[in-house]
This record gives sequence, C-alpha cells and structure tokens, in this order.
Amino acid sequence: MHAPLGNPGRQIACAELIEALEVCHAKGMIARLTGECNSQKSALSVCLRKERKDREAKNHESAKLRTIKKKQVWEELEKEKSQEVESA
Repeated sequence: MHAPLGNPGRQIACAELIEALEVCHAKGMIARLTGECNSQKSALSVCLRKERKDREAKNHESAKLRTIKKKQVWEELEKEKSQEVESA
C-alpha cells in the first residue's frame, strides 16, 4: 500500500507515475482485477519508496545538525554558569 496521493506538491518526482496509475484505474474495475495496472502500481511504489528514503535521509541529517547545535548551546550555558559560580 502506498501513501495517499492527494498531495501532488509532495510527490513531485512521482507525478507522472501517479497520473499513469490514475489513467489505468479510470479504465474501469476490469483493468484493476486483471492486473493491467500492476506495472504502474509497482513503478509508483518504487518511486514513492525512493522519495521517502530521500526525505528520511534529509530529515536525519537535519536532526543531527540540530542535536549538535543543541549540545553547543548547553555547553555554553554550562560554561557561563560555572564562570558565574567561580566569580561569586
């Protein structure tokens, strides 16, 4: 099962495959039942999986950068706190 296809802005890379599957499904129930649309659906699934993996990798990298920044801020706060304690 693939993700909902109602947001074309999100699946830009797979737009042609989404349209091909919708055209195939528009042919009727017989096309679906006989497997006529299977190749389009498989290609779309591969494309959506690749898109999801790319998005996951980008989000993972972004999270790593946020974690590094967070650690730096905490280290600076700890330094400031220890300097205030020393000067007091």
